[in-house]
Amino acid sequence: MIEVAATSSPVASIVFAVLALLVISIVVLFILRYYLPLRTTPAELLIPVFFALWLPASMVLLVPIDLASSALTDDIAARGIWLDRDTLRVSWRIVYWLTFALTWFILPVLGEYFDSGYQEPKDKVVDSLRANAQYYAIVFGSGFIALLYVLYSYGGFSDSLKGTVMALAYCWGLALAIYLMGHGLVAIPRRLFRNASISGKLRRIQAQAPKIYEKLEDAEMALEDLEAQVSELSRRKGGSVTVFQDWIEELVDMTNLPESGPSTARVIPGSGDTNKSLPTVITEKYMADLTRRLVRAKHARSRYVSEWNRLLQDAVITQAILDSAASKKLDFGAASPTANFWNKHTILTPYTRFLLHFHIVPYLRIAMGGFLTLASIFIVWSEVIKGLFPNLSVIRYSVIHHWQPTGSSTPAKVAALVGENNGQVGFAGQVISAVWMLYMCAAALTSITEVKVWRGRALVRRNTAPESAFWYASQVARLSVPLSYNFMTFLGGIYRETVFYDFLGQLIDLTSLGERFDHLFPAFILVPVCATLFGLYGKAKRKIGFGVDVIDDDDDDGEGRTVYGTGSWREGRDLIERELNGTSAAIRGRRAEAAARIGGSRAAPILSVPGSQRAAGPTTPLGTSPNARPGVSTSARRAGASSSRIQDDDEDEGFFGALGHRFRNTIDTMDTPKWIQDIKKPKWMGGDDDDDGSSRPSQARANSDVRRWFGGGSEGRIRL
Repeated sequence: MIEVAATSSPVASIVFAVLALLVISIVVLFILRYYLPLRTTPAELLIPVFFALWLPASMVLLVPIDLASSALTDDIAARGIWLDRDTLRVSWRIVYWLTFALTWFILPVLGEYFDSGYQEPKDKVVDSLRANAQYYAIVFGSGFIALLYVLYSYGGFSDSLKGTVMALAYCWGLALAIYLMGHGLVAIPRRLFRNASISGKLRRIQAQAPKIYEKLEDAEMALEDLEAQVSELSRRKGGSVTVFQDWIEELVDMTNLPESGPSTARVIPGSGDTNKSLPTVITEKYMADLTRRLVRAKHARSRYVSEWNRLLQDAVITQAILDSAASKKLDFGAASPTANFWNKHTILTPYTRFLLHFHIVPYLRIAMGGFLTLASIFIVWSEVIKGLFPNLSVIRYSVIHHWQPTGSSTPAKVAALVGENNGQVGFAGQVISAVWMLYMCAAALTSITEVKVWRGRALVRRNTAPESAFWYASQVARLSVPLSYNFMTFLGGIYRETVFYDFLGQLIDLTSLGERFDHLFPAFILVPVCATLFGLYGKAKRKIGFGVDVIDDDDDDGEGRTVYGTGSWREGRDLIERELNGTSAAIRGRRAEAAARIGGSRAAPILSVPGSQRAAGPTTPLGTSPNARPGVSTSARRAGASSSRIQDDDEDEGFFGALGHRFRNTIDTMDTPKWIQDIKKPKWMGGDDDDDGSSRPSQARANSDVRRWFGGGSEGRIRL
């Protein structure tokens, strides 16, 4: 590459870069405000998370500037936003090493610090370091082995230590980024295609309802168990409890238990374990563990409440759009007090809103899904062939253009400037490269939120747990550098002229193993792409044996998979309608059940089969606050009526007994067709032709011998 001396000052580029960083800062603050309450969030949480998001976002700006600055031309009009190499080198050092420190040291330690149940800061720091000890042992052990390999291959020690650390961090981040990005490149366009069908979207929402509601109830019961344990602990007097009296009072303030509760309980159900009593001697470790579990349980309940409320809102909105096909008018009702500005103020009439949501939006989703499908294909193609045929990369030709010389240029200069590796990146190429990077990052980060991670971490609107915020921020920081450098390798030989390559790329290519890994490993993106495209995750779960209680979203065709323990879309439909039409009496019933469990006499789970007919009632408008859970009338696992209780007398039931019970459930819950109801039973079968036969079929079915074949009786009970 021929370096052309700059004849103009980059003052305009510096101003543009500063304004762009200011815009990025505002966007990051809005993201933090969406997931965290800024006024009540401590600075030691807010500042690290802010920089963990701001630094990766600045790389989306820094990479295009580095590309344009490495290939300047004499034509000032052809230049994009550029900076001198010294400024870029300092910027890359600051961004990279701050991101490295946040990813591997600061965020993990702070995450465990906020998750610790101890009260004193010193105890929290020690507990955090102890929790991260195994993690650091694995990291440092792997780094030591890699350092020995680099010393053997390179034969020197001048750059071996720094190169090994940077190369290992890059390789681990690249492996994670390739897997997550491969999943997201398929999931994002497919979600757009699926949501283009309004009825299909509603069916999938209804199929997810039983599973989410069951998790919500489990989280509520786990929280109630811990609150009962705190209540029992507060009743103890004397002994080791007096040392932690202030601590116990703080735990009581964290719970939602009434001040006057039953005082006869001594055996408390453990969270997720068998019943166990409180320890005889209360220690500091026990108090810290109880505090940690209580905080996690509160955040878990908040998470599933948020998911359930969001599902209810999506169900109501989708149902309203689907029902508007008859009236040609669409009205979502009164906006929630917590709704944003665009939901509170609209200029659309009910008819134009119907046209937008029923006709225009589905086609826009199909068009966007097709566009992103092509983008995903181009990214996967570039990953696969960049190590063997880099000139065939589609992304390269969309970003790089060759400078067209003027008539005064000499032939030698023209030949040099239009060479293979002398492409130029103008302002349009910088914008396109930023868009490519944003889509790659979005694909990877979307997959993080969908993957079921350990300890139930999740992002909750305005109520994200501190440990979850640190964990997700560390994943964003960990993926930013590998994705940025991986994108630059799509561009052929021009990326070797950048400052980023001088800073990081040379250390990755320090050994032949690192160079081959960087060029060949991205081809493994075909594994997550094929696994997501053909639903191999769900098939593997069912083969191994985990599919009995899992609904595979990848294989979901809109009809809902009937799986024992989760229900179907019909059950979800009835559950959503019962939830939207809940009454205050049902809420009092649930509070009574919670009080009974606090007293140590928890009742056995009550199973109910939801009715097949849809509950009648007006559609609930979207005036529900997303932070307040609607009233609950019944549950997929628990009902208020005592007649629906199930007493399973046979603890070891055989296969044929279970099969008979399921046959009986199917028969008892079937709706009798209209043409069968019109048939009157003749006299020789015990009927009376003169009587009205409209109610006979149900009575005959209740007294038929078929019920007795499958374990039925005259009470009409259903055993599961």
